[in-house]
Amino acid sequence: MRSKMMGCREEHQSTHGSVLGGKPSHCVIYPPKSSIVAGELERRNNDWFVRTKVASDLMVQVGDFSFHLHKLAMVSKSGYLNRLVFAKRSEGHGHNGGSLKIVLDDLPGGTNTFESIVNFCYGFKVDVTAASIAPLYCAANFLEMSDDLHQGNLISKTEAFLSFAIFSSWKDTFKVLKSCESVSPWSKDLLIVKQCSDAIAWKASTDPKAFTLGQNSNGNLNVGESSDTWWFQDVSTLRIDHFIQVIESIKRKGVKPELVGSCIAHWTAKWFSGTTFVFDDPTIPKHLTQKLQRITIESLINMLPAEKNSVSCNFLLYLVKLGLKIQVNSELLSKLETRIASMLEQCCAQDLLVKNYGDKDTTYDVGIVIRVVKAYVLLALKNSRARLCIVGRLIDGYLTLIARDINLTLIDFKLLVDALPTNARSCDNNLYRAIDIYLKAHPSLMEEERASVCKAMEYHRLSEDARQHAMRNGRLPLKIVTEFMLLEQVKMARSISASKSNINPRTTTQVIMKMNNKKCLEKGFIAPQKEIMLIRKEVENMKMQLNQLQMCKLKLQKQAQRSCIK
Repeated sequence: MRSKMMGCREEHQSTHGSVLGGKPSHCVIYPPKSSIVAGELERRNNDWFVRTKVASDLMVQVGDFSFHLHKLAMVSKSGYLNRLVFAKRSEGHGHNGGSLKIVLDDLPGGTNTFESIVNFCYGFKVDVTAASIAPLYCAANFLEMSDDLHQGNLISKTEAFLSFAIFSSWKDTFKVLKSCESVSPWSKDLLIVKQCSDAIAWKASTDPKAFTLGQNSNGNLNVGESSDTWWFQDVSTLRIDHFIQVIESIKRKGVKPELVGSCIAHWTAKWFSGTTFVFDDPTIPKHLTQKLQRITIESLINMLPAEKNSVSCNFLLYLVKLGLKIQVNSELLSKLETRIASMLEQCCAQDLLVKNYGDKDTTYDVGIVIRVVKAYVLLALKNSRARLCIVGRLIDGYLTLIARDINLTLIDFKLLVDALPTNARSCDNNLYRAIDIYLKAHPSLMEEERASVCKAMEYHRLSEDARQHAMRNGRLPLKIVTEFMLLEQVKMARSISASKSNINPRTTTQVIMKMNNKKCLEKGFIAPQKEIMLIRKEVENMKMQLNQLQMCKLKLQKQAQRSCIK
């Protein structure tokens, strides 16, 4: 009833309660009668003419097209054109029967929209849809086509259908919002974008079971989508400025922060292919495209929900990667790295895997993980050792995942190994495993380079099985193998001394020398009971013992060399 009173007939298939599905709404606007009797509007090349017996006295140029019109029909409904015509006549234009020329370079919607406006001014019906109503409404406001000039003017009639299209159908809401891209900033100033954003937020925060399930804006069925994330796909089609507005509206509606974070991640994955911004306008210069990329990433970082665990660590690392490439604000990037650092204790190794896309790059971006670990160390200076060890196990697990990468440089591997303080590891088994995998994948490393890789690994932090494996591992540098073997002998000697085992009454150093004999290692020392005695002279002559230990070390090195050759 309201539409008929407004001179607008709405034709639609969707039910009032449905936000999904249905055909797009269509409206036919019937304007008031025109003061000029005219036939149809026709086009000849780049010129438009109105069939009428009265000669044209007004030419309006919109873009490359010229409209040959009549002042009486146009100025009676447009306050803007009325002022321009009056100003032109005051300047002496249009006298002696000449035609006035007006140029509308900034008209929202351009030629197509102005064609509809001309039809309205001459009393012809105007067909509008959800995709065309926003530009027409903006153009009507631009031309000041209000009811103050003529009852039932274009602003009020387009406003009625615009409100219906925005709030009645989920599909039409997105059609209206997408059409706003071509008429910015008018659509923003007239609050069309805000109305669309609020409508989307309201529908997204409502259980979709309350609505009739149909198709999304791409024509795909929504049946298989999660009841929480069914709106992600459509929202991810929006341009960044409209996406920001929608997210702000959704936050105000109280949607769970985890869903907001997931939606932002979904949008980012759609618009960034790898680290390339998917922007399909080749007419924009490269430097402006780069600026748009930087603004986009900074906007995404700023709109992230602040709540703990609302965004995954992996997605935040991906944003760091994009931010470094596009060179976003350094302070913003630092805050993001600090946020990730505070999450490391709840992460698993797979969360740190962010892919690279270059042929010569590592499979995963190690640099961003190094940055985050360094940020964590600054935060964790007062943390307990137990918390440090959690991150230590995380990083060692991550090292085992990336160690096989042939493009992983020695510098990056060492930087990651050495990024944590020494007390962040209570056990080096995973570190040893990562080092072994790395040495196996990089057989061309020099002896000194292999030794530098193993520097962080300590004998006393390895399990017995890991120590035995290390002492037989031909990939480890000779220096490390020798050191481990010597420490193993010292450990065994101390164990024998502590338990007062049956040994020949000689110094501990002599015991160590005997332990180098393979047969002794296999059979062990079993002395008669009567030979049991305490080792009393163990510290009498330190110089002699040190010399003998040095000789022991040299013999062990020779044994290790022979075993490596074999």
